[in-house]
Amino acid sequence: MMTEKQVLNQFRAALTLGAKQRAFAKMVPRLIDKAHELGFEVTLGDAYRDPRVFGPIGERKGYGESRSAHKQRLAVDLNLFRDGKYLTETEDHRPLGEWWESQGGTWGGRFSDGNHYSVAHEGIA
Repeated sequence: MMTEKQVLNQFRAALTLGAKQRAFAKMVPRLIDKAHELGFEVTLGDAYRDPRVFGPIGERKGYGESRSAHKQRLAVDLNLFRDGKYLTETEDHRPLGEWWESQGGTWGGRFSDGNHYSVAHEGIA
């Protein structure tokens, strides 16, 4: 028998890009609320990376990865602070990242990008 998370992941895998984008847009406010519950202050980093500026999927222009969920509107980078101090280490994001994973998201801390929170689509996270 599949776990609830496995069922959710299987369901999300079947969604179209547009459906995932709409679901992701609903998930991000909950992510920010959870960050506040955990005692973090939050500012936004990168979200959408326009392929006209950063290149299409598979091409790297400027900073960022060539295969990035930011180019699909499925990722956001959050800047976390505690007592006004900017937290730069991946480990600082662990409690929030692990919570995000429990919600069916992908946390960049698993690939050395701790402030990255996304939903995977066609193998891109």
